[in-house]
Amino acid sequence: MDLAYIPSPSTGVIHLGPLPLRGYAFCIIIGVFVAVWYGNKRWLARGGKAGTVADIAVWAVPFGLVGGRLYHVITDYQLYFSEGEDWVDAFKIWEGGLGIWGAIALGAVGAWIGCRRRGIPLPAYADAIAPGIAFAQAIGRWGNWFNQELYGKPTDLPWALKISEGVNREAGLYHPTFLYESLWCVGVALLVVWADRRFTLGHGRAFALYVAAYCAGRGWIEYMRVDEAHHILGVRLNVWTAILVFLAAVAYIVVSSRVRPGREEVVEPAAVTAGGGSRGDESGGTADTTAQESADSADPAGSVPVDSAGDTAPGDRLRKPGAAEAADA
Repeated sequence: MDLAYIPSPSTGVIHLGPLPLRGYAFCIIIGVFVAVWYGNKRWLARGGKAGTVADIAVWAVPFGLVGGRLYHVITDYQLYFSEGEDWVDAFKIWEGGLGIWGAIALGAVGAWIGCRRRGIPLPAYADAIAPGIAFAQAIGRWGNWFNQELYGKPTDLPWALKISEGVNREAGLYHPTFLYESLWCVGVALLVVWADRRFTLGHGRAFALYVAAYCAGRGWIEYMRVDEAHHILGVRLNVWTAILVFLAAVAYIVVSSRVRPGREEVVEPAAVTAGGGSRGDESGGTADTTAQESADSADPAGSVPVDSAGDTAPGDRLRKPGAAEAADA
């Protein structure tokens, strides 16, 4: 008798009248909102403007969804184009099937377009949204739970996932690889946040760290899965992909830290023009701006102390008329 296990939902769809609410799509949508919300907070902390992350996400998210679906359909084409299968099912994204590799690759193209339109460096934007993407993946993986898919090998562990009989699956207790990856993604997000604060990562290195850390976990989690997949030299295709992408991300971190050390001082020129600072707080202000305003309020006439001979007093600097106004423009 099985004393403990994780139950699976009896259905992944809830109908509100004629409107179906699918758990898989719901998890994806929540993940996107979390990524944009947290990315916006990090962007503001870097000196950017509110709303920029969401504006660029309008480009990145659709591109990412298309890329993720394309990767899945191409690498698992037999599910849609082999004899007896209906190719129309390739468009039924709500039934599951998004490849993170394609989602990140094509999503980056969409983000690049959005960044170009706003005059923003893509690496800085990628650094800001990196942990948010990891949190989004952690939430999105629960969509696989609703669909009873992407589980691992049979197990009798207390946290085993109970799978019911269905199309292309046998009832039993299996490793909850969706849960493993969800927890791993949370750890990746926390790692990126910590490393970014500790080492002041810039020029895309926070994003590269997210990619490398995710691939490290995806490799061993993918190895546990039992769903049908293409193999190369006896190893699942996604394991090879994780290894290659991991090496590329690590190489980028090493080379980038030598070629472009430090962090970008200005991430959004429009924010600086509007009066924000390059390294401001969430309101876009800087310590220098605050100091200038304090000096202006203490000396509203902009006067300069002079001695009896008409020279400026020692230790004081001349301030040209209109300098504060020019800084605030």
